[in-house]
Amino acid sequence: MPNGTSEARTRRAPDEAAPAPADRRAAPWLVGGLTAVITAVTTSLDALDLPAPAQIALTGGVALLAGVAAWGAQQAQGPAGRDAPEPVAGGVVPAQLPPVIAHFTGRDASLAELRRAVAAGSGSPASPLVVSVHGPAGVGKSALAARFAHEIADAYPDGALYFDLRGAAGARVRPEDVLPAFLQALGVRLATDPGGLPELQKLWWTWTRGRRLLVLLDNARDAGQVRALLPPGGGCAVLVTSRQPLGLLNDVDRRLREFTAEHAVELLGRLAGRDRIRADPDAAAEIAELCGRLPLAIGICGGRLAARETWTPRVLADRLRDERRRLGELEHGIDHGVRASLALSYDDCSPTQRRLLRTLGVQAAPDVQAWTAGALLGLSDLEGEDLLEALVDAQLAECSGTDATGRMRYRLHDLVRLYAQERAEREDAEEERDAAVERVLDGYRERAERVAANRWPQDWHRGSGQVPDLEFSAVDWLTSERPALLALLGQGAEREMWTLVWRLGRAACSLFHSLRVFWPEWKAAAELTHTAARHLDDRSLGIALLERSAVRGNQGRVDLAYEDASEALRIFTGNREMWWRARALRSTGMCLRDAGNLDEGQRYLIEAVDAFEAEGDAWWQARTRRNLAELRLAQRRYEEARHLLETALEVFQRNGNRYSEAQTLRALGEVLASEARALRASGDGQAAEVKYSLAAPALERAAEAFRLRGEQWEEARCLRAAGEVGDPRNGLRELTFVRNAGRMLADLGDVWGVARTRVSEANALARLGRHREAADIVRLAVAEFDGLGDRWWQARGRRTLAEILLDAGDREAARRPAREALDLYRSLGNAAGESRARAVLARTEPPED
Repeated sequence: MPNGTSEARTRRAPDEAAPAPADRRAAPWLVGGLTAVITAVTTSLDALDLPAPAQIALTGGVALLAGVAAWGAQQAQGPAGRDAPEPVAGGVVPAQLPPVIAHFTGRDASLAELRRAVAAGSGSPASPLVVSVHGPAGVGKSALAARFAHEIADAYPDGALYFDLRGAAGARVRPEDVLPAFLQALGVRLATDPGGLPELQKLWWTWTRGRRLLVLLDNARDAGQVRALLPPGGGCAVLVTSRQPLGLLNDVDRRLREFTAEHAVELLGRLAGRDRIRADPDAAAEIAELCGRLPLAIGICGGRLAARETWTPRVLADRLRDERRRLGELEHGIDHGVRASLALSYDDCSPTQRRLLRTLGVQAAPDVQAWTAGALLGLSDLEGEDLLEALVDAQLAECSGTDATGRMRYRLHDLVRLYAQERAEREDAEEERDAAVERVLDGYRERAERVAANRWPQDWHRGSGQVPDLEFSAVDWLTSERPALLALLGQGAEREMWTLVWRLGRAACSLFHSLRVFWPEWKAAAELTHTAARHLDDRSLGIALLERSAVRGNQGRVDLAYEDASEALRIFTGNREMWWRARALRSTGMCLRDAGNLDEGQRYLIEAVDAFEAEGDAWWQARTRRNLAELRLAQRRYEEARHLLETALEVFQRNGNRYSEAQTLRALGEVLASEARALRASGDGQAAEVKYSLAAPALERAAEAFRLRGEQWEEARCLRAAGEVGDPRNGLRELTFVRNAGRMLADLGDVWGVARTRVSEANALARLGRHREAADIVRLAVAEFDGLGDRWWQARGRRTLAEILLDAGDREAARRPAREALDLYRSLGNAAGESRARAVLARTEPPED
């Protein structure tokens, strides 16, 4: 019997025949005996003192004798084309399949696929059906193969053979060591050495010809190890497991994945007891995830819980949460466990592949593109990609899919990552690990700066600047890389790589700002950029403050945004960096405008317009004019707002800035809509209709321009503005616009934008007479603004609620939000808002008799 196997059962074939005749049993002995004699004679010729002609004659005679013996043996075994002989050892049919583990769980889909493959059979009558299953260490390949082999064994009446090829153990079994064991199991008595692998294969083919055998080959190392063991003919089936794809060009070759979360918890329950798992399902689910849903790891955890009745699932989950102890918790004996299993695959790699695995474990990105492998090792992108693919073949790395840019991404299983970190700490100096992280950070820095400069060149250069070419869009790149960006920024900060963190963070913030997506990540990147800048110079700190001011202001924290912008202005004024000073002036003015301090805000914005003109930057000058126009709109100075926007629009159209042109068109539509509402309120309905007819098309045209560019945030902003026009002829259409805007902003994670859009939705509902719905919606918005700390919109939301309640005839309910709005406007120093809130509050008083 082969090493590592056991005969699980014995049975006779259904059509069991009598033992073979003696002359047929003697044929192999005759061949073997003559072979030994012939070999002895021919190898002794040099020792005999015979002339050359005599040696030639003796050799020829021996060869003739061998031919006669071989012919006789063939005749004894029957004519060509006859079925292979019956087993010799008393008709015993080999049944070597290992037992199936008692807690075999899940794998229904995999078993169904294997059943379909066997039902389809081999594609050729001259070759066996070969089914191989590959996957990482501990994923359950052997258990699945054994379970399926037992299921189909009865379809192969001539026996089931099994061998552990130990391809992952560093002691790879040679085919010439397997074939004798298989032949013996089939009843072939090998009294002498049959020769090398070619002779063994011929004997194997002879004795398996015409039989229906099932062969299970576990833990194969490579295709060569398996190919030599394949029986001939289409009546046999061979099941193979391996850690890497074998490339056998066989019927089925499938990768076995980790368990689903459901199956992982099911296995845990079968081992530890279902009642214990039901008592704390959250802890059980956490154990499954901390094990990476790897069956080997989950099995070990289930066994530990079963052996420790006093442990709850929560106790084990808490122990596993410590990454430095996790692999130790997943040990089972000295040579069993996740660490030992991974060590087999690791030892099988080349030194350079091992180094790549260690550095992949050290860097913090959850998944990466292939170029990262070259950066980690200081090699070319192509060399790194080849090495990374080798780790994929070794099942130590895996492809996590194609990202939005069309590039393949790679990751390490969580437990493999922990193992790689252990080996890196043991085998690589700290300086080597830091150097690898630094190279990856620099690679991401270079790519992020290139993408950001393509997306928003004016943020990087005075004027339009040189725009680098890209093969993909900025939003696709950021969508793909944002988890890696944040992870690497955090890792760089931990290692105090401040310059790289600042540069990468600055580029990331520029992208987040221009795209207005992924708001939590934008905030995190801005904070890390600011942290890094504090370790550098004043210029870096000033730029980081402006980046943080932008995200704070856009998320409703106008007070904090103003503090950052003001500090940046102080720094750039002191350093006499005039272009950056102009940008700080603009940011400060915007903060004041958004806080409702319109008079002070306009002073900063006007100074910023003049500063950009002095610097010769027409784009930033035009953009700041648009910001000033929006402030004029809040002041109800419509004609001045239109003039500023028309001036800015000329600049953007002349320079071909389509994005900025669409933004300005949106602002112009908002001004026209406000003018229309004012005219209608004054009783000039005819003039109002003209303005309405200009406002709505301008906003819809701007929304379409952004839709065609894939700018969802800007498109949503235009749709919200289109829903705020207030044209009484288009009430339902406007409600649809604003609701679509709210859904888009929610998908983008813009919490402040969603709250802002709720106010617009409430007004649209109120215009349709649906006051109760409107009041409920605006209450949600008020609560969200309270949570965000945006005091101007806290005031505006309360004033809007009071107006809606008054229109519904509920003066008593309107009094409180109106009074709160007035107090907030007073605290902000917003005279215009205070005046409007006072007017609303006056409407809540009962009429005089």
